[in-house]
Amino acid sequence: MIHLAHLLIGSEGMLAVTTEVTVKLVPKPQLARCIMASFDDVRRAGEAVAAVIAAGIIPAGLEMMDGPMTVAVEDFVHAGYDLSAAAILLCESDGTPEEVEEEIARMSEVLRASGATAITVSRDEAQRLRFWSGRKNAFPASGRISPDYMCMDSTIPRKRLADMLDAITALEDQHQLRCLNVFHAGDGNLHPLILYDANVPGETDKAEAFGFDILK
Repeated sequence: MIHLAHLLIGSEGMLAVTTEVTVKLVPKPQLARCIMASFDDVRRAGEAVAAVIAAGIIPAGLEMMDGPMTVAVEDFVHAGYDLSAAAILLCESDGTPEEVEEEIARMSEVLRASGATAITVSRDEAQRLRFWSGRKNAFPASGRISPDYMCMDSTIPRKRLADMLDAITALEDQHQLRCLNVFHAGDGNLHPLILYDANVPGETDKAEAFGFDILK
């Protein structure tokens, strides 16, 4: 059985025409805090995403960047990212101060059990916004280090994130192009960014073939 909301969200609205929407207004959260969790292995980072959701935790935000993307972003916005990490997760909790404290503690426990090598919790709103500024500037940061990039967009089961990262790494070698990875990890929405130079004969074709293989 397919959940209709999942179908529409996963297709980013391309499988239906919405004629009416009813929304529920909720109060603005009193507090929000963000965890930056470092991993020395991208597979463990991908598996940590599934572990957080499997623990019954639904973060307000759950994003993932691999090491090359983290380096590109840090050089651009100086968000305070761990450049020694093979991948980082940004996990946010919001709500009342009591709810946030409890959820941050639970998420930290799951992340450590999943192999996190370091965990930093935003100490104030300014640091929380810096953490997110890096993620929000992933695309322009990529544009600074490559003449062109091709962004893929696909959604997979969260439990297969680690498998997909391994597959993309293998495809980099096959197609002889670099790929930076940034994910809406909480819902399995991937944005691999294939770096190439359109002025080099054949590279656009190579990028398109790489993208096709990622989607396949």
